[in-house]
Amino acid sequence: MDDSDFIQRLKDKDQSAFRTLVETNQDRIVNTCFGFVQNRQDAEDLAQRVFMEAFRSIGKFRGDSQMATWLYRIAVNQSLNRIKSTKRRGTTRSLEGLIQDRREKELPAAPETAGAGLEREERMALLQSVMKALPKNQRIALTLNKYEDLSYREVAKIMEISESAVTALINRGKVNLRKRILAHFEKSGNKPQSI
Repeated sequence: MDDSDFIQRLKDKDQSAFRTLVETNQDRIVNTCFGFVQNRQDAEDLAQRVFMEAFRSIGKFRGDSQMATWLYRIAVNQSLNRIKSTKRRGTTRSLEGLIQDRREKELPAAPETAGAGLEREERMALLQSVMKALPKNQRIALTLNKYEDLSYREVAKIMEISESAVTALINRGKVNLRKRILAHFEKSGNKPQSI
């Protein structure tokens, strides 16, 4: 079956086509959401919302981009909406929550000493904190490119901007990350091992 037949089945609200869509894209969408919200359960909840939104609005899909790109766009929007609503409620994630979510996602390759493990966790928490402080478009571009390993072209399609704009956003984002991390270490009196 070609893509146009599959898309038509989705538009006809074919349940088996939607099941295939979910099964094919679920891990990718959960990971994308996780890159923004940093909580596994929230990411899974958001992924469900993404697929519900896709089901509701499949008739609006024009086919100008690939289905995966369209789903990524919905995932980014859902994730950003969750972050906004969380900020409005004043809810913040604890360091322990961030660390636990990372443990669930990534198991260390080799056993670490308690000190090395804590240092790695602190670096991850710092990186997430600094990422949240970046301007929205820089954060989106970096998350999609670095966390999801999407090419600049794919990020450009999802964000509906040019590849050169994505390049600029990622470069500015890296510079901002570096500045903020260096400022953190200068403030704390420690020197980073590498940035």
